[in-house]
Amino acid sequence: MNIDDFQPLDVMAVGAHPDDVEIACGGTLARLVGQGYRVGIVDLTDGEPTPGSPGPEVRLEEARRAAEMLGVHERITLDLPNRRLFDSFEARVQLAIEFRKYRPRLVLGFGEKTPLASPDHWQAMQITDAAIFYSRLTKWDEHFDGLPTHKIDAQLYYTLAFYSATPMDGPGQIVCDISDTLNTKLDAVRCYATQFPPEKQSIFPRVESWAKMLGQTAGFEAGEMFVSPRTLGTRDLMGAVFGDVVVSPPSDTTL
Repeated sequence: MNIDDFQPLDVMAVGAHPDDVEIACGGTLARLVGQGYRVGIVDLTDGEPTPGSPGPEVRLEEARRAAEMLGVHERITLDLPNRRLFDSFEARVQLAIEFRKYRPRLVLGFGEKTPLASPDHWQAMQITDAAIFYSRLTKWDEHFDGLPTHKIDAQLYYTLAFYSATPMDGPGQIVCDISDTLNTKLDAVRCYATQFPPEKQSIFPRVESWAKMLGQTAGFEAGEMFVSPRTLGTRDLMGAVFGDVVVSPPSDTTL
């Protein structure tokens, strides 16, 4: 496999199924694209079987249209099994290969369980955490198609647990302003007609109201919350408080 065949991405968002990423952080992805960043999505499974879909071809077409709506540059679907997704060595390696191919600086992924919903979400968190580590490991080339190592600079967690009155906890919380991309996010979710038929339209006011609640906690019309597994820091306090300044976790060179 030739690394030159793959154009690097700035951000990769990882979901267990097509529609996870759109619901959790589609507004942020659309905003990043608008800011000129190269963005990709990795779905660990194709989401099939599922009750309302006639088959994977339909679900994958929905995912393609949703990605187009958000403007993302790459969408990758791995061949891991829906409903039977488990953290395994093979799953970790498959995702780490994608990280090595596309070399993102930032990875977004699940940060907690989703009670009364798919257990695949929790497994996706374990797989993503491990794949970020595997991506940078040296002296293991035989498992990664000969691709060079890649160190991911930062990781942020998202949640689909919208039934909790308390937003996700963690050492570093940050809300991304999606005031201008909330409607784009909702339109991307609407691409999944098989998942959200008329009897499940309540998803849209729920997602919209959650985004508005999170946004208003940070002074925006709408927002999406992310949690850093490490405390966020800044070298420019005034810029971080009063302007659009990137805040970063401390670097880690441990292998």
